[in-house]
Amino acid sequence: MLATLALLLQAAGDPPVYDGRLKQTEVRIPRVEATVTIDGALDEAVWRSAARLTGFTQYRPIDSRPAADSTEVLAWYAPDAIYFGIRAYEAHGNVVRATLADRDNIDADDNVQILLDTFNDRRRALLFAVNPYGAQEDGVRSEGLAGAAGGQNAGFRFDGVIDLNPDYVYQSHGRLTPFGYEVEVRIPFKSLRYQSGATQDWGLQVVRTTQHTGYEDTWAPVVRASASYLIQSGSLKELTGMRRGLVMDVSPEFTSHVDGAPQATEYGYGTVDPQIGLNLRWGITQNLSLTGTADVGQVTVNQRFALFFPEKRPFFLEGLEQFDTPNALIYTRRMVSPVAGAKLTGKVGGTAVAYIGAVDEDNPFIPGTDHPIVNLLRLRRDLGASSTLGVAYTDRIEGSAYNRVLGADARVVWKKIWFSDAQFVGSWTQDAAGVRAGELWDVTFYDRTGRSYGNHGELVGISPDFQASSGFVNRVNVVQARIFNRFSIYGKPGALLEQGTTFFMIQPTWRYHDFPGSTLEGSLGETILLTLRGGWGVNANWQNNHQRFDPPDYAGYATSGVGTPFVVPHGLYNLWGGNVGFNTPNRALTLNANLGAGQGAIFAEAAEGRGLNAFVGLTWKPTTALRIDGQWVHQRLTRARDGSRFSTANIPRLKIEYQLSRAIFFRYVGQYVSQEQAALVDPRTGQPLYFFDPDSASYFQVGPQVRHDFRNDLLFSYRPTPGTVFFFGYGASLSEPTAFSFRDLRRTSDGFFLKASYLYRM
Repeated sequence: MLATLALLLQAAGDPPVYDGRLKQTEVRIPRVEATVTIDGALDEAVWRSAARLTGFTQYRPIDSRPAADSTEVLAWYAPDAIYFGIRAYEAHGNVVRATLADRDNIDADDNVQILLDTFNDRRRALLFAVNPYGAQEDGVRSEGLAGAAGGQNAGFRFDGVIDLNPDYVYQSHGRLTPFGYEVEVRIPFKSLRYQSGATQDWGLQVVRTTQHTGYEDTWAPVVRASASYLIQSGSLKELTGMRRGLVMDVSPEFTSHVDGAPQATEYGYGTVDPQIGLNLRWGITQNLSLTGTADVGQVTVNQRFALFFPEKRPFFLEGLEQFDTPNALIYTRRMVSPVAGAKLTGKVGGTAVAYIGAVDEDNPFIPGTDHPIVNLLRLRRDLGASSTLGVAYTDRIEGSAYNRVLGADARVVWKKIWFSDAQFVGSWTQDAAGVRAGELWDVTFYDRTGRSYGNHGELVGISPDFQASSGFVNRVNVVQARIFNRFSIYGKPGALLEQGTTFFMIQPTWRYHDFPGSTLEGSLGETILLTLRGGWGVNANWQNNHQRFDPPDYAGYATSGVGTPFVVPHGLYNLWGGNVGFNTPNRALTLNANLGAGQGAIFAEAAEGRGLNAFVGLTWKPTTALRIDGQWVHQRLTRARDGSRFSTANIPRLKIEYQLSRAIFFRYVGQYVSQEQAALVDPRTGQPLYFFDPDSASYFQVGPQVRHDFRNDLLFSYRPTPGTVFFFGYGASLSEPTAFSFRDLRRTSDGFFLKASYLYRM
């Protein structure tokens, strides 16, 4: 008793300790009227009174084991900001991976992520990540939606979606130490949206990634056998006296560019195009934000559907995650360049609110079009601990033409490791083709997110007349089933195989009105993923496909110049294929490669082909400031009937980045795209194929296509904080008749651009 009393008296003045392994995850951090210098040294007196978070456990590749390296996180808050101090201990010697890195480019470094669920709803959390030098990465981690679509929870990630596009203003600095590294972080309340109320409870999780082992550790223990990652987070309790003050961000912006192109007699440049714009962000309340504005190489041979590109423009990034819907009904890149627009994002009670209204730029490809008027609305209501109910509405009006989409969706989590989703959408369109209506429906009947066994069963249908002009739905007139079964095994501590996962996939696809009759296409396959000791990875898969060719896709084809109809060949069955690949740990020299081969469809000719695909990627970091990335993509497709070449593609790419400081970097990107495709021929007769041109009302032969383009881009970037940037760049495109000869290159276009903006925060 006397010994116990002595220990209690000794600890009476010590700051509180919260051990994650002991489930001490309800944290009360001290409020201190103080400021510190963010220099990466936790030597000010206030840090000695901060709450301490310890007891991390491993999450990836194997959950529920004690972390191999210890981590200590110190936390306290002042009236205007919350502070975190990180001490990351490394017991394996000088193996910390750290570089000077541009924003959002620290995934190959050791790093620590701070997840703040400021609405305490366990649906979304703001992500603030730092590497050992304090270089930043930020974004939003979300539950459900795109993370569940396509069976992700059954086979790949279990923990939702991470969107790194949003940028927040916060301060961080770090340094290497004899024990590992330590980092200091200050997050102003002005940069956050959170609940109304004098007393706040926030969700809190801290994640540490160690590159030399490939391990990911969490402070609050996270198990794989759960349909929700964020619901397993800890909590910051009873935050009071928080003062944001006036939240008003004003960002005047200046952009200019000049483009060059070959002229009749010489190469010339157009006129300089200066533009001035303004972005305004107003925090109406601490949970609502109003924003206003005024004005990688991919193989495209044999590509059937549009490619998705992420949003990067500042006006759209604030609160972008709140516009998420199943099947991407809202895709802001559909707006070319708003002349004027306003956006409202935030949360009222248990309802997330997101709205964009904008007047877009005229369509440059359709003369005489009116300025499109766009409205995007997304509401999402929390139900219970993790379930949700949502509504989405979009409209786009161009003169007398319009497209309107209205949909509802729900996500229900049950028995902790199961969830079900449903979405039902209608669209109404009027344009030059007439008036029509369509529907989209998507039902995930079950998804089991177990530790050793998981499954996913989903059915999605999109009618022929469905159109989402403000979304990204790149295929219609189909019904597709997605059935996945996953099995995982875990190695013992110190074993060569740390985790092995295999999942079986069945994906039949029907024409919309044929369902549930004969299928249009489908695949059966298995994927194997192995994680080995030290961060090595091995992957392999096999698949068996079948493919029928849809006659409407070949309506413009003919077998002669006078329009002899093209008879669509019968379907292809038992198309076998597979690939193998590996990746090395993230070190000074990192390599990943993949090789695949198999039978497949040549869609342009409605014929069977034989494909070979190869990818090699190499990353070299000779110093903390220099990073060199190289990759090569190769694809070859031959005709199965005679072995003749149909297409080849070779795309080497080189990116060199020199990070002079945290704010200044130089980048060069060079990419050579060599793609060749043979003239189209009838797979039955070998005779040339013709295509109908509606403009000339005649048929033309589809001849060979050749592309040998060499693109070079140089960029100087100064970005001290999000919103304050200076970019100056030059890009040039060159072309030559013979691939990789580099003797007859001719410049086809080039251009200079400049962008400058300044964030003024009130």
